[in-house]
Amino acid sequence: AILVDAGRLKIEDAERIMHAQKEQGLRFGDAAMKFGLITKADIDFALASQFDYPYLVRGESAVSEEIVAAYAPFTPQTEALRALRSQLMLRWFDTDLSRKALAIVSAERNEGRSFIAANLAVAFSQLGEHTLLIDADLRNPSQHRFFGLDNRGGLSAVLSGRGGPDTIQRIPALRDLSVLNAGAQPPNPSELLAQPLFAQLLQESTKEFDVILLDTPAAAQSADAEMITMRAGGAFIVVRKNASRLWRVKGIADHAVETSVTIVGTVLNDF
Repeated sequence: AILVDAGRLKIEDAERIMHAQKEQGLRFGDAAMKFGLITKADIDFALASQFDYPYLVRGESAVSEEIVAAYAPFTPQTEALRALRSQLMLRWFDTDLSRKALAIVSAERNEGRSFIAANLAVAFSQLGEHTLLIDADLRNPSQHRFFGLDNRGGLSAVLSGRGGPDTIQRIPALRDLSVLNAGAQPPNPSELLAQPLFAQLLQESTKEFDVILLDTPAAAQSADAEMITMRAGGAFIVVRKNASRLWRVKGIADHAVETSVTIVGTVLNDF
């Protein structure tokens, strides 16, 4: 019924499959594939719908195909994201009910920080956690591009007093996921992030959301990431194989200790 409703299978073909299924003792999906009427992707789609685990179909959404957790839930990459999600639940979110915000940091650009933040937000939302992804990288934002959103309003507008909670955008195609874009690039990102309005935004968001993930600017290029992690109270560090410099990563960890921020762990990207 799911495949027929989605236009992936004709009713007369479904009847043919069910007849063969009874005669040959096959499962419906195996019989349908034997006749060449559906593909493995169709079976994955039907199972995901049956077990209330929605994912996106390529070419049918404004969400970028780089968000593998949304498009390819049965791949090793997505399994690795689920493993990371489980570790974060055990080490941070489930240890204290007040721990709802977590910053995702890395030393340099192009280490995969924003990619992991976006995919991890999708993974949490698929778990049924009411999830908010905040693009706090006011210098080189990317989350609006990942999710196909208008970036005119966003965090910079909220912090400058020109935007309210309605600036947060729901992602209709993905259950339980909302995104707060970075917004227009301001001339004073560090000063905006240091304002009490940022702490107030996080405090108000904890009343509505179960998980709040913050994408941050490269820690080696400004003090913004340090300010964001202080507000969140916790962070995990993304490093990239054959790219990240250990002394820069150690610097992030040392600054975290000095400001009483909990480093939940590190993630090796591009492994």
